Amino acid sequence: MDETTEFLIRASAWVLPTILAITFHEAAHGWAASKLGDDTAKRLGRVTFNPIAHVDPFGTVILPALLYFTTGFLFGWAKPVPVSFGRLNKPRRDMVLVALAGPVTNILLAFVSAWLMRWAHLLPEPLAPWAATSLQISVVINLVLAIFNMLPLPPLDGGRVAVGILPRPLAIPLARMERYGLLVLIGVLVLLPMIGGQLGYRIEILPWLLRTPMEYIGDLIFRLAGHG
Repeated sequence: MDETTEFLIRASAWVLPTILAITFHEAAHGWAASKLGDDTAKRLGRVTFNPIAHVDPFGTVILPALLYFTTGFLFGWAKPVPVSFGRLNKPRRDMVLVALAGPVTNILLAFVSAWLMRWAHLLPEPLAPWAATSLQISVVINLVLAIFNMLPLPPLDGGRVAVGILPRPLAIPLARMERYGLLVLIGVLVLLPMIGGQLGYRIEILPWLLRTPMEYIGDLIFRLAGHG
């Protein structure tokens, strides 16, 4: 096997699970909104499994590349699904349900991937090891996407859940943070690791935040999927 072929095989084991995780996550938001009274995403063609409809140039391409080459940690996001919260049947409640749809879908995908790992060895060579690796990566990617998005910072899903369930005196100032949320994320995910690297320190806040819940939920998923 030449080096180019080997690289493409390794890359596909990462790229395919990542595309599926992001695509299903965003499509779930649009589907939930359409069921709860707002068809904005559906009319704009965002309730689809076509990944091209969900690609965000920065979150899907530029940021993952920056993170990979600066911290070795791979993460990104897709173009947010448009939701007109005022058109939802019960805006405050339904905003929470729409926000939860993405992370819940990723947890389900992680479980399905873990379950399919039990049968990957039945595939012929060399497909079996590739499938096992790709499915394992799928579990990790989907857990990262679900847990990260549940951090209580708008515009992440967890921030919108918090806005929907907190008392109004707390929810209103949190909702106002949404305009600055992306800048905070860029600072935490990109700038701090880069600055730390220049100073000789490893500042990796995101892995530190995600590690414990990923270990706990991942262990539970593998047990439920029959891995003992």
